[in-house]
Amino acid sequence: MTASIIGACAFSIVILLSVLIICGLPLGELTMGGQYKVFPKKLRLVLVSQLLLQVFFVIVILQMGGHLPLWFSYKTTRIILIIMAVYLSLNVLMNLVSKSKKERLIMTPLSLIAAVCFWITVFN
Repeated sequence: MTASIIGACAFSIVILLSVLIICGLPLGELTMGGQYKVFPKKLRLVLVSQLLLQVFFVIVILQMGGHLPLWFSYKTTRIILIIMAVYLSLNVLMNLVSKSKKERLIMTPLSLIAAVCFWITVFN
């Protein structure tokens, strides 16, 4: 399996968890330092916009991996992927220092796998 597919799968798990949080399931401890067990409705709206970006980034990594046609130029797609790889790398650090044990144990490995795969895809 290529790094882009592994990265897209890891990130898709994050997307699925986001959808479940948006639907009101008590999974809020997996994000934002575990501040909320069930996310308040106003914050769920913010997660919807984040969800759209997450789906976009899965598409971009699959495009860069050659699994989908490019929507943008190769250079633009690569820049988007670099930005996302940096974001995910920072996200790993934030998850590591989270007050929420669930966020540290579940989200950190997912973010790490995705970040590594995004970096590998950028440089292949």
